[in-house]
Amino acid sequence: MTPSSHRVLWRVVQFALAAIVIVLVARKLAAEWGAVKLAASEARPNWIALAASGVIVLATYAILIETWRVLLRGWQHDIPFWDAARIWTVSNLGKYLPGKVWSITALVVMTREYGVSAAEGATASVLVTLVNTIVGFVVALVAGASLLEMPLWAVIAIAAIAVAVLLSPAALPKLGGLLGRVLKREIVLRPLAHRVLLTAAALTGIAWMMYGVAFWLFTKGVLGSAPGALRDYVAIFAGSYLIGFLAIFSPAGMGVREGAMGVALERAGFAVGPAYLLVVASRLWLTALEVIPPLIFLAFVRRRRLSTHEEEHSPTR
Repeated sequence: MTPSSHRVLWRVVQFALAAIVIVLVARKLAAEWGAVKLAASEARPNWIALAASGVIVLATYAILIETWRVLLRGWQHDIPFWDAARIWTVSNLGKYLPGKVWSITALVVMTREYGVSAAEGATASVLVTLVNTIVGFVVALVAGASLLEMPLWAVIAIAAIAVAVLLSPAALPKLGGLLGRVLKREIVLRPLAHRVLLTAAALTGIAWMMYGVAFWLFTKGVLGSAPGALRDYVAIFAGSYLIGFLAIFSPAGMGVREGAMGVALERAGFAVGPAYLLVVASRLWLTALEVIPPLIFLAFVRRRRLSTHEEEHSPTR
């Protein structure tokens, strides 16, 4: 089988798996739709809580953008924050395509104008994702220890292993080798100081906790109240988001994230109706917050280019 045939087959498999997961989640929603409608009719929306949750999510995006900038500064590249925000949010739209490489590809292309090499641009993006994923699972496990009935020693061991992996001297060379195989060229990555990696880990840890607070406020906003402990919302959001992210066949974790969130909410004591009302509403909520900022950036860039074009072609006085 030729490489092109392999790629076509893999895309077909991705679409098939994504379709199967979405159908299964849709069937679950259809079976519980009466309970969801009842929960929606009894809900007492809190618009202030909804607005606050959106503001916190946008602030979380700013922290993740700064994490990426911290890693780039470790390689002596400093992209202005608002330019970095435009690149990050626009490239992030690639997550809605099957596979997980489109966002990285777009980000690499957009950072070239700032003197960032393809290797360092891709590595910084992959490194943010890697750190974010490792720290996210630690946050989910620590926050959800009571839900998962995990002993304290297990939580401490997981956190220690995560720190050891992040600070391993072999981590960057291995990542460079992996990117080299993907890009079909030799890539030698300059080392990053432990301080840089620890700063990135701390920022992503804060980001996950903020996501949890936003989800707690979102629950209050949709249902009118948010029963249970705040740490449960941190664990449920982080865990379901990461499970969806790791499902490489599913665009933006669609279907997988919803299934995981529904199960986690029921385990936390939510009735089926409110649980799946939150599942559906949270997908719409996050999609809007992920799509609107890049559209604003793109509209602003287009307007600025049109203005520049008009100035260049206006008759001199």
